[in-house]
Amino acid sequence: MKERKAVTRETTRRYCRADRGAKTAILNEFIKVTSLNRKYAIQLLKGSLRARAPGSVNTRPRGRPRVYDPNVLAMLKRLWALFGFMCGKRLAPAIRVNLVVLEKFRELRGLSQNTREKLLRLSPATIDRLLVEEWKKLRLKGRSHTRPGSLRKSLIPLRSFGSEEQKLPGYVEVDLVGHDGGSSSGEFAQTLALTDVATGWTEIRAVRNKAQKWVFPALQHLVSLLPFALKGLNADNGGEFINRNLYRWCQLTHVAFTRSRAYRKNDNPYVEQKNNAVVRTAVGYYRYETQEQLRLLNQLYAQLRLLVNFFYPSMKLIEKIRVGSRVKKRYDTPTTPYQRVLDCIQIDERGKEKLRAEFQQLNPAAITRTLCSLQAQLARKAAARQRMLDDQRRSALIAAG
Repeated sequence: MKERKAVTRETTRRYCRADRGAKTAILNEFIKVTSLNRKYAIQLLKGSLRARAPGSVNTRPRGRPRVYDPNVLAMLKRLWALFGFMCGKRLAPAIRVNLVVLEKFRELRGLSQNTREKLLRLSPATIDRLLVEEWKKLRLKGRSHTRPGSLRKSLIPLRSFGSEEQKLPGYVEVDLVGHDGGSSSGEFAQTLALTDVATGWTEIRAVRNKAQKWVFPALQHLVSLLPFALKGLNADNGGEFINRNLYRWCQLTHVAFTRSRAYRKNDNPYVEQKNNAVVRTAVGYYRYETQEQLRLLNQLYAQLRLLVNFFYPSMKLIEKIRVGSRVKKRYDTPTTPYQRVLDCIQIDERGKEKLRAEFQQLNPAAITRTLCSLQAQLARKAAARQRMLDDQRRSALIAAG
């Protein structure tokens, strides 16, 4: 061992002073004399391995040093929360596009140039790897509340996924999301979601329940917010949509009214995915049933629609190819609905100019702060009402027992 250490000391001096070609020859000679592993010998000659005292622990991290330091991770978590906890494939383009907007409104104080360059260089896979532990804390599930409609379904033609008209702006899908809190008894609020297939533009509004009295006016309101004319509407088979009021309105406004197949939610995939990605992510699974909660929901949705349409990129499925028992899916580049509207040649320039003017006034960080404040108020009121209901049930059980 002493002789090996002496040879290592002598060889290290020669190795450090030699050029690249000579180093290879010195390394080959050193391995032949000592019979050491090549990688270990390189570390030994470079001086990266140091002799340790007996019983000590080597705390030096192996491999290359970390590129993304804690400052980058802290800023990444902040941006991840700001953009609605989206996946790496959507978050990477969102950071590259909106970092300038956030800096314009001075929302990223303390952001160094080095950290900024690293954030812009982050790949989607690296983002998912850095945030994998945070992702595990977010898990949500739901239930269906669809009931059949009274209108004859034969009057409304079927439309399955992949129709040609979906490539044009103005063909939308609609759906309702129930906020029952785990119990479907009684009356509770519903969220009406409307999504344009071609651009991904999404509008949402809370209604008192599933009655046509509330759903139909809310749908008309959402249609008025669209930056393009409505051409077609596709719904599920629930009575809130399959009714004479909506059918007559579509005929009068020359809107193609279609429905999906029963028990085939994949016929309405664009709005179905928004039920979780937009609605459930924002308001969770509490029970909302009071007028105060309904008011807060609509205030929250007024802020959320700005983030979803102007700042949150989304991906569209381009093709599916079956290879044996596996299905390979290919998506387009993540793009915001706002940018898709601007890129669409079928939409008139007057509507695009109006959207550009609105976008210039929007601060995503300020909108997110307002959104978080409304979420906190809504959660407190829902939790307080749930406690009150639980106390009433306990009192009733005690009185009955």
